[in-house]
Amino acid sequence: MALDLHDYLAVHDDFVWSIDQVVDARHELTALQHTLDEARQHPILVARNVRLPDGSRSGLPLVTNLTASRRLAAAAFGLDDHRRSAEWFAGRTRQGIEPHVVDRHRAPVQEVVMRGDEVDLTRLPALIQHELEPGPYLTAAHATTFDPDSGVDNTAIQRCWLRGSREMTWFPYPASHNAANLRRFWDRGEPCPVAFWIGHHPAVVMGAQAKLSYPESHWFAAGGLAGESLALVPSMTLGERIRVPASAEIVIEGYARPGRLGPDGPFGEYTGYLGPQVQAPLVEVTCITRRHDAVYHDIGSGLDDNLVADNLAQEGALYALLKPLAPSLLNVHVPASGRRFHAWLQFRDPPAAELRAALDEALRYRRVKTAIAVDEDIDLFDSERVMWALATRVQWSRDARTVDGLATSMLDPSLDDGVVTGSKLAVDATLASVRSGRTPRATVPEASLERAKKLIAGIGPRAWPLD
Repeated sequence: MALDLHDYLAVHDDFVWSIDQVVDARHELTALQHTLDEARQHPILVARNVRLPDGSRSGLPLVTNLTASRRLAAAAFGLDDHRRSAEWFAGRTRQGIEPHVVDRHRAPVQEVVMRGDEVDLTRLPALIQHELEPGPYLTAAHATTFDPDSGVDNTAIQRCWLRGSREMTWFPYPASHNAANLRRFWDRGEPCPVAFWIGHHPAVVMGAQAKLSYPESHWFAAGGLAGESLALVPSMTLGERIRVPASAEIVIEGYARPGRLGPDGPFGEYTGYLGPQVQAPLVEVTCITRRHDAVYHDIGSGLDDNLVADNLAQEGALYALLKPLAPSLLNVHVPASGRRFHAWLQFRDPPAAELRAALDEALRYRRVKTAIAVDEDIDLFDSERVMWALATRVQWSRDARTVDGLATSMLDPSLDDGVVTGSKLAVDATLASVRSGRTPRATVPEASLERAKKLIAGIGPRAWPLD
């Protein structure tokens, strides 16, 4: 696998819709994504002629929808079946591959270096995605910081509003490891160094979103998930203190000075709602580096493009967390329909104590709001089958329980103002929960199913009603 976005797009050209017409950075490309999403169509979009808010054209093409479906995400990892990704993600994250460092002349991302007055964030084709957003946002920028005590780096995608040519906001979620690193620098009265890298092979992009403990570098996990050692290069401003992927597309370097905050948002979040305005650190940009043929990467916030990659990482983290407690666990799915708040767990004949332990632990995971346990006959990736299990295998008073006061996502729009913990739900939708014994499913013989398939195939192509 070539760890390079350009090579990836060339190899997977059949997934790509190249748009040569002028598209507006304000709302237009996002409207196209919404329209395609409603039709359940998820091509990779490459916009080669983006009109900026001031009416001029950006010199850089834009790619989005890189991870807009589980099929695309699986292809990036070389997986034939996305349904087995949780165990695979957990194992490859744990095994990892150590990164290696290359010289600057071997780092495509430093082919063009802009400092001082050459720095101009407004020339990037950053989008204004939704109504009421205050301006263009970086949505696929991996913020890389480090713990000043251990020197261990951390990477996470975090939003940035481009406020001017050399200043932008940066919103590290308060519970994130980057926020912890920022606080440690500010507690010392020092500016927090940060580098934002944008664009890479999607396996690296997703690998850098692996859920790790603190402090723990993402480069090891990213290499494991991508299948080869990740090449890093010292950043121009920050040197060895912050290394960035050598084959990334763009890097923005700078500092967040102690106490310098500014309004950020509202912004369309992964929940599908506008997140409220917050006070966020301000970053003074010192340097921008990029490839000479750089492609700017955008993520459709609130769409599956924003959800799939992180949800795969969450599935892997939950599988690794729950499997030691429940050996009967077969699979984990975090469905896009539940944003990042639902976890569906599949078991094979789980003992009652095992099942309860797994459900309890799943609810302790900050983002999980609802955990549902089902048997192996239920396809986790078919929401109708999961809903059927809820309808036919659950008595709410017996098989469901709520737990209050647990850590949750502050982006959950159902939370009351000022509340920082949430109420969560665990549901045992396995047949083991049916005290009166196993009720046989209504089935037909496998041989009859095969004959039915041949009969349908013999009819030939025709328009079937959708409803």
